Amino acid sequence: MRAGFQVGHVVLRDTVDHQQQWQDSLAQFRAVNDAGFDSYCYGNHFLIDPFQHFQPWTVLARMAAEPGNITLATSVLLLPLLNPVEVAEQAATLDHISEGRFVLGVGLGYRPEECEAFGIDMSERGGRITESLELMRRLWTEDEVTHHGKYYNVTGAKPTARPYQKPGPKVWQAAMSDPAIRRVGRTGDILFVGPAQGNESIRKQIDLYHDTLNKSGHDIPEEMVVVREFYCASNHEEAIRKARVGFETKYQVYRDQGLHGSDDELARKVTGDLETLMEETFVIGSPEACLEQIYEYKDMGFTDVIIRLFYPQMSQSEALEHIGLVGEKVIPEMHRF
Repeated sequence: MRAGFQVGHVVLRDTVDHQQQWQDSLAQFRAVNDAGFDSYCYGNHFLIDPFQHFQPWTVLARMAAEPGNITLATSVLLLPLLNPVEVAEQAATLDHISEGRFVLGVGLGYRPEECEAFGIDMSERGGRITESLELMRRLWTEDEVTHHGKYYNVTGAKPTARPYQKPGPKVWQAAMSDPAIRRVGRTGDILFVGPAQGNESIRKQIDLYHDTLNKSGHDIPEEMVVVREFYCASNHEEAIRKARVGFETKYQVYRDQGLHGSDDELARKVTGDLETLMEETFVIGSPEACLEQIYEYKDMGFTDVIIRLFYPQMSQSEALEHIGLVGEKVIPEMHRF
């Protein structure tokens, strides 16, 4: 089983200057690489104050220059906000820079502020992501593309960048609600499960995903990816104590912003009681306890567990220590699963 490190919403405004934020990110990447993580996954948000967030294309291109063979992924790119022609060529470029180590993770996004800034109606996100992926795959494989769709149009387009991987990089498609799960199944992409779904909901959604794949004439992909909030310490009590402040800060922002575009049950969970959320969906505890929880995801059919282990108000030294502990006690055992 593979382990990934996801950079999420962690740095608060006024807690660190942006240059220090970048230097810390680079140091964390090197620690993640040394710790034996299989992938480094970078998110994509805009105007997400109070969090401070760099953008994935340039960050991942810089990380590709570091030694090693770690996979580099967007997790996830807010594809409905972006032009698929540009995304197709950016992805192809990064695929070459990384010599085929790039994975394109995409999702709908959930924040009205972002949709408004890009002039996108939130109700169009599902249609846009499906049409974008269709057009991008044609741009990766065809010499000349004419496409006149509901949202995007090109006539006689001749792509100027083709991916290193053929026919193109892997696509992880994030989904939180049942309609989104069906959309991933219809496209045949690798399912990317977010951090808030509980295990009971995940099992039901995997069944729905497999059923939709079958009805759409797709084979079940060999990979499936889940993201989890994660905190590992010498024992459960210490892990809870250390994690609580960061979790409370992060999820208070989610409560303030709401979780638009997901189903009502999930929105209530993410914006509701933190204790319940920690108990039902987070991976927390000693290395042994964390591994037991991770093994449940292997049993569900997941091949990759992407973990978030750096949180608001966590110092850089604490983050590096946490990465080192996971690299020593957790990842080697995951690789044996």
